[in-house]
Amino acid sequence: MVSTSDLQAQNKPSSIEEDRLRVMFYNVENLFDPFDDSLTVDEEFTVDGTRHWTWNKFQDKLSKVYKTIVAVGDLYPPAIIGLCEIENRFVLNQLVYQTPFSKFDYRIVHEESPDRRGIDVALLFDPNRFQLLSHEAIGIQFPFDPDTKTRDVLYVKGLIFDSDTVHLFVNHWPSRYGGQMITDPKRKYVADRVRQKCDSLHRILSSPSIIIMGDFNDEPWNESIEKHLISSVDIDNCYLVNLMLYELKGLLKGSHKYQENWSVLDQFIVSKSLLSIHSNIQVCKDKASIFNAVFLLEKDEKYLGLKPYRTFIGFKYHGGFSDNLPIYFDVCK
Repeated sequence: MVSTSDLQAQNKPSSIEEDRLRVMFYNVENLFDPFDDSLTVDEEFTVDGTRHWTWNKFQDKLSKVYKTIVAVGDLYPPAIIGLCEIENRFVLNQLVYQTPFSKFDYRIVHEESPDRRGIDVALLFDPNRFQLLSHEAIGIQFPFDPDTKTRDVLYVKGLIFDSDTVHLFVNHWPSRYGGQMITDPKRKYVADRVRQKCDSLHRILSSPSIIIMGDFNDEPWNESIEKHLISSVDIDNCYLVNLMLYELKGLLKGSHKYQENWSVLDQFIVSKSLLSIHSNIQVCKDKASIFNAVFLLEKDEKYLGLKPYRTFIGFKYHGGFSDNLPIYFDVCK
């Protein structure tokens, strides 16, 4: 009798490297279906809404997300894919099971968030390279603003290379809409919640492998990241490292552009143990990368240079991919 694991091994593409896997994060910019959800404020993404969102535009958007995911992979799509700005499980099902992506047989981890617009975070994974152990939606309730609803943080625990446990956090922190300083306390609060969870893991595990990914709506040197998420009162116990600081030493300017300014809102933050040659698994080359393929960019007529080829400019349909560029890094053993 042939077991499920035997069948998976037989179907495993030969192009997958046994000692390396890729992790990706992508803010897909408003991946909504065209149907009205009475429980959320999503009316603008309907046929009669202000964005005139149709089934054909939705299908085109899915195709572009799929194309990007495959392109970020080397010979095969990334093993672990964090996503944000997805509306619901339906759009994830359409992406994973109703596009050419279906031939790769990925799985979905998703929980509905209380976000007012209905947008969530999610994780996709290849079961041949990542074995899901558990997951949890970390709810965010601001004590200083209880009426505001935002995205949960998705915590996922699993195995890579069949034996090494990793702890993943998928984030989409509150936006700067209304002003950076006014909204700053909300991002700091979410940072503290994630840090508390990481501290809990460190109390019960000697050296947990932690990967925090997301669109943080702050840059690596902003206080929410530098002082609340990464920093510790005791500097010797500062066990989290921002991989994007390595990338900033290169030529890429950022993952998001507002007017003439590039910023690094999309980031990977990992436990320091993943940068040690003595660990079972490590971040390859100690860095992450911003994926800036030509098809994801267009000429910036107003502010010069290039800019992300986005789906919308304001409320006007532009037909592009996203207003954010994907990021990725490789884990080796």
